[in-house]
Amino acid sequence: MTYLRRDRLLGHLDLAPRTPLTVVGGAAGAGKTLLVADWAATRGRRVAWLTAQMADKGRGTFWAYLLQALRLAGVTLSAEVGLPAEAGRVDDALLTRLAAELSAREAPVTAVIDEYDRVTDPEIADQLEFVLRHADTGIRLVLVTRTEPLLPLHRYRAAGAVTEIRNDELAFTFEEAGDLLALHGMRLPPDEIGALLARTRGWAAGLRLSALAAQGERDPRSYLREFEADRTTIGDYLIAEVLRRQRAETQDLLLRISVLDRFCPALADALTGRADAELILTALHRENAFVEDLGHSWFRLHPLFREILRAHLRARHPGLETELHRRAAAWLRRHGPLGETLEHAAAAGDWAAAADALVGDLALGELLSGPRAEPLAALFSAMGPEPRTPATDLVRAARELSAGDLDRGLPHLERAARELDGTASRPAQEPHGPVPERDEPGGQPRQPAPGAGDAPAEQAAARLGCTLLRVLAARLTGSPSRAEAAARHAEELKQEVPGRLLDRHPELTALLRAHLGAARLWAGRFTEARAALTAVTDRGRATPTASAQVPAPEPASPVRTRTPAAPGRPSTAQVREECLAHLALLDHLDGRPGRAERKALAALAAGHADPRTLPGVGPATLVLAAVATDRDELDRAETLLAAPPDGDDARQPVRDPVTRALHALVTARLLLARGDIEGALEAADRTVAAEEPSPWAEAHAALVAAGAHLADGRPELAVKLLRELPGEDPLCLLGAARAELAAGCPSHALDLLDRIHPRHAPGPLIAVRTALLRAELAGIEGDREARRRLVAQALREARRDRLRSPFKEAGPWLRPLLATPALRPLAEGWLLPGAGTPYTAATVPEPPPMVEELSARERDVLVRLAEMMSTEEIAADLFVSVNTVKTHLKSAYRKLGVNRRHDAVHRARELGLL
Repeated sequence: MTYLRRDRLLGHLDLAPRTPLTVVGGAAGAGKTLLVADWAATRGRRVAWLTAQMADKGRGTFWAYLLQALRLAGVTLSAEVGLPAEAGRVDDALLTRLAAELSAREAPVTAVIDEYDRVTDPEIADQLEFVLRHADTGIRLVLVTRTEPLLPLHRYRAAGAVTEIRNDELAFTFEEAGDLLALHGMRLPPDEIGALLARTRGWAAGLRLSALAAQGERDPRSYLREFEADRTTIGDYLIAEVLRRQRAETQDLLLRISVLDRFCPALADALTGRADAELILTALHRENAFVEDLGHSWFRLHPLFREILRAHLRARHPGLETELHRRAAAWLRRHGPLGETLEHAAAAGDWAAAADALVGDLALGELLSGPRAEPLAALFSAMGPEPRTPATDLVRAARELSAGDLDRGLPHLERAARELDGTASRPAQEPHGPVPERDEPGGQPRQPAPGAGDAPAEQAAARLGCTLLRVLAARLTGSPSRAEAAARHAEELKQEVPGRLLDRHPELTALLRAHLGAARLWAGRFTEARAALTAVTDRGRATPTASAQVPAPEPASPVRTRTPAAPGRPSTAQVREECLAHLALLDHLDGRPGRAERKALAALAAGHADPRTLPGVGPATLVLAAVATDRDELDRAETLLAAPPDGDDARQPVRDPVTRALHALVTARLLLARGDIEGALEAADRTVAAEEPSPWAEAHAALVAAGAHLADGRPELAVKLLRELPGEDPLCLLGAARAELAAGCPSHALDLLDRIHPRHAPGPLIAVRTALLRAELAGIEGDREARRRLVAQALREARRDRLRSPFKEAGPWLRPLLATPALRPLAEGWLLPGAGTPYTAATVPEPPPMVEELSARERDVLVRLAEMMSTEEIAADLFVSVNTVKTHLKSAYRKLGVNRRHDAVHRARELGLL
């Protein structure tokens, strides 16, 4: 027999001689008996060993065997102690004499009673306790038992007079499991050991029997990963040692609850139709019968035991498993986590119930975005074309629209909308049945989940979910007007939905704002778009605290939709990243490449460990490619445009008209910078299907086309193209002015430049292009000093963001000017060769990005820091406490990636923040 000595447990047992009582309690096959026997052998102890198989033969028989065991262990007992005269009883005088002689011993004797769980007569337990108490230090009693022993343990615990080794401690550790497998000739990698340990929960017999069975297999490692417990000796062991020892009612309950990951008495009663689950489950746990207590009256079965019970359920009661899943889903719909509700409804094939639960809980948004989107999509992927209810149609529509498939998603959405619009005016039915008040953690009354069984709330949640999809559909089809109407309707519907539901699902509000912001961006309503998008990013900086209380610690499960998201990854995180990307695009369109880059990197860093890794081509990546083009870093821009799909997230962001138009524009600009005029014209002319045109997308496409015509020596075509552009967009006016100047119309160009009146300071790209155009005009007028001054101004403005493309596009007049002694120092090292730095984009030092914007207050502190003010002076100047200033400084240092004041000021200046 292969036996692994476990020193940590032997060390614990070494405490046994210090206490009168030791209890080694655990499940069948936990290794209790072997542990105590090994301890006795390795420590050189001579023990009196009794296996309590005869406990049911009578008290006299039990004591006769125990006295014989003491004598065989070398304990000298006088003839006056005697033996029990009858099998069924023992005299108190005999016990008194035994205790007296034991108390007179110089060295205590250790008595082990194995299988003490067979002692069910309270009188025997009382007699043992009497001898133990009166023998004083003459005896040390070790009980090996599966169940809580019949002894007043509370008294021994209170007095510190008991040594206990329980089931959890008997479980094999990771290192012990690896050593045991090695003894059987198997050395497994850590992940495979961990998987087997999780499946067996460290149960000694399970590990040993698995190893023994694997030894006879051609591929032991595959066997240990894939074996079916019910077809092994493990199944035989558990059936014989655990299941068949139970009463018929207990066996029935165990078979039925085997469909559950976890359960409470009320849920178990719902599956059995009885009301005795609480007593049975408590008893099973006390007996170490592979029922684990999770706390708050929730339990779970040992994984291997559950596998075996489920196999027996299918064999004994074919077809019952589906009905049990249906009952579990119905109970959990009113009392438990939504994730478990969905799992059981799906297992029962009741897709109508599953969809009703998801939609009625206002969790439809979690199918569109967030950490649970993929598992939810996987769960509902098994749903066929039937049944057709408003909820199932909404789920189908959400799945298709989240993948950008309008042709398949819109029919489902329209059918659901017609049904829901038709039921909106009909009176809602009352919830079915009373709400049981139980199963809340800590024994407190548990109220039903908002919307669970509440018909009006469920209908309102369904209509709100439908409206969310309408906003998404309007965004995907490029219809800002329909998006606005649907968003207004959503705000009205929110008043009908319970507040607790909205608090529990912040992703729904975030998605509404994100889709509306994207639609407004497409429409060119930049201020309103920024407001909607910023509302998401500002709120998403802090993890939401409102979440539903979970009845108990949850086992691993593919879907958890009423539990908080993992720390640092709230349900709104993915939406916030998308909004950051669109805000980056707004900054890019506003001519602020540095700010656009920081937001784009922040969006990528939020979802990736390394913000410089290249995800799939989404808005953030496209903005980075656009910024790289502004810097004439064409290889980097090309790499970004050709980025492969992101392996961390197979569900790519929806490619709405904004993303498609941006991809075409950046591609066209890159081709133009490469000198591919025909390719640039073709890319700029790509039509983005949308119900409503986008003014900025059309204008920027025209700008690229005009640039291609200018590069091809056809300025008149560029002028004609740009004269038709509407509005007062600064970049469009600059493009038109450049075309007019190339066509020989400087007065027209000057008029266009004079029309640029931004409401705030122009972005660097606009400022640089404006200065260069005015410099060229000054040169035409013969004002050399103004031309030099304007070029110097453009160089200083461009250097911070390394904006090279405007200088490259300016024309041949500029290069001789840059070589002059007055301007060359401003261009060396980043635009012209100098200081040992060749003019290549790859060799220009690029400071690490700041992946999160500084707050207004952090900027205030940083400005004063640059003025050499002390912490106390800054606090006084801002009317805040010194601790508050320190908090702002610490946050600013983190965002800037520095540790000192001087470095913070230097870094802020590099980024143009000061």
